[in-house]
Amino acid sequence: MINLIWAMDEDNLIGKDDKIPWHIKEDLLYYKSKTKGQTVIMGDVTYFSLKGYYKDKPLPYGKIYVATLNDNLKIDDGIIVRDLNKFLNEIDEDIFVVGGLSIYKIALKYADKLYISFIKGHHDGNVYFPKIDFSDYKLIWENETDLVRYTLFERIR
Repeated sequence: MINLIWAMDEDNLIGKDDKIPWHIKEDLLYYKSKTKGQTVIMGDVTYFSLKGYYKDKPLPYGKIYVATLNDNLKIDDGIIVRDLNKFLNEIDEDIFVVGGLSIYKIALKYADKLYISFIKGHHDGNVYFPKIDFSDYKLIWENETDLVRYTLFERIR
């Protein structure tokens, strides 16, 4: 099962210069509760951005795949993926797609579930999630707080 997880504000904003444009502790805790120990795939920019946050600590995931077009990329705590479409078409285990934008754009057509944190308000940034055809999905869970509306959508077509 391919799961996408991300947070975006009311303008579909997801990033600012390879960083998250807000700091909402409850959303970080939610994200960690869903992805800790899980198999994940991310792009190389997201990988190095997360390494910057975690510094000397290991990333909190189980198996880590890193999609890249950089033939010279070397990492010591993950598996490099050169062909993301082929990988997503052939993977036979549950996986969370955790970013960035290029990876989300490709993975969206394979997604079985969308874990979307809708951040309330408008923020400053320069990376936006593409429009989603929600007619392909059914909302199966949601929880709202003062700052975030957490949702889970499941593909129906």
